[in-house]
Amino acid sequence: MALDTKLIRQTFQRLDRELAKLAKKPEPERVHKFRTSSRRVEALLSEVPPAIHRNDEKVLKSLSRLRKKAGRVRDLDVQIQALRTLKFPQASGHKAQLMDALVEERSKRERKLAKAFDPETVAEVRKRLKRAGRDLKLPGNTDPVAITLHKLSELNSGAQVTEKLLHQYRIVGKRARYIAELAGDDPETKRAVEQLKHMQDVIGDWHDWLKLTERAEELIGNVPSSALVAMLRNVTQSKFRQSVELVSTIRSAFAEKKYSARAGQDKVKAVATAA
Repeated sequence: MALDTKLIRQTFQRLDRELAKLAKKPEPERVHKFRTSSRRVEALLSEVPPAIHRNDEKVLKSLSRLRKKAGRVRDLDVQIQALRTLKFPQASGHKAQLMDALVEERSKRERKLAKAFDPETVAEVRKRLKRAGRDLKLPGNTDPVAITLHKLSELNSGAQVTEKLLHQYRIVGKRARYIAELAGDDPETKRAVEQLKHMQDVIGDWHDWLKLTERAEELIGNVPSSALVAMLRNVTQSKFRQSVELVSTIRSAFAEKKYSARAGQDKVKAVATAA
């Protein structure tokens, strides 16, 4: 399955729009869309071309720096929203204490984000981004599905799923999904994308609650009587188990896809050799 050139063009255009919007006002939804759009371009530029040019390197460096700053704001937005969903009267005191701390930190991070997205920086990144999209040259036989399977194969599929490995699946799964999406409307690829997105959502949910739990423990301390800390730990552990079960299923599914892809390639080679 070949790359969809229209989708590639739209990927660059979407990030250009999100850069301009976020520079005007760092609202939660704009922060989220910028991070997602930048990750797509980063995956495209770093994983697909046979070589990375100097302008691309500068784009990747700038996007990484801005995305990390946006990520700190986005993480707090998610944690605040998650905390609001907890309905537990016994934990109201610590919940209010944690909420105040998160809101205050979010405000500080937003100010730093605004400084990072100054007009000169945004203009420079948008200029280089347009150049990267215009000058991007990809081989005609580039197969995004093959690249996706290769990305996933980099993970240790036989290892026990720990928190560290789960986090790696979250990161690699995102990049693999964004590359696979460039194949367009191919049915098999769309199914793979749906699986990767589901894995990303489930692991991401666990990771968000883990960070919220760690923040609560840092603020409140290891207080045995804290109903909030106990609840957060229980929720996080439950979501960890769900993530582990899902990753085990996904690993099996993609191992079969990799085997099928390899068998197909071998068959093509055999036919070519016989001819």
